[in-house]
Amino acid sequence: MNARLQHIATALEARRWRLATAESCTGGLIAATVTSMAGSSVWYDCGFVTYQSRSKVDLLGVQAETIARHTVVSEPVAREMSVGALLHSRADVAVSVTCIAGPGGGDVASPIGTAWLGWAIRDPEPVCVQASRFDFSGDRDAVRHAAVDAAIEGVARILFDLLE
Repeated sequence: MNARLQHIATALEARRWRLATAESCTGGLIAATVTSMAGSSVWYDCGFVTYQSRSKVDLLGVQAETIARHTVVSEPVAREMSVGALLHSRADVAVSVTCIAGPGGGDVASPIGTAWLGWAIRDPEPVCVQASRFDFSGDRDAVRHAAVDAAIEGVARILFDLLE
């Protein structure tokens, strides 16, 4: 993970870009992971922990209608969270995550371990460039840590696609 973060740091610094995070089920673990790296203040702007639906609406600008229509763990919500993180920060790249970490809360359509992650960039306006569904396995801790790993891997992929 440290090597991947170092690559992200180098790519962000080269562009003079900053990263923002918008988290729900991970409760700030993505932010904690990236800020565990010395020097991250150069390239990490801020994080939003929006555990409740209302917080997603109030802090990130996710539309209440989007949540009502698609549920909180959905592609449209992940997309709006990532764009909202850019709109409410000075970052150039954002990652969002919304998931069902368990042990309760899942259903047939979205069982425990279902996660949606979104990645957005300022180009020049904020736009979600990718959203992906993941089906993680394991207990609550395993699901949350798998979401962190997927978020960081996705940031790296987005950055390196842009640099090619």
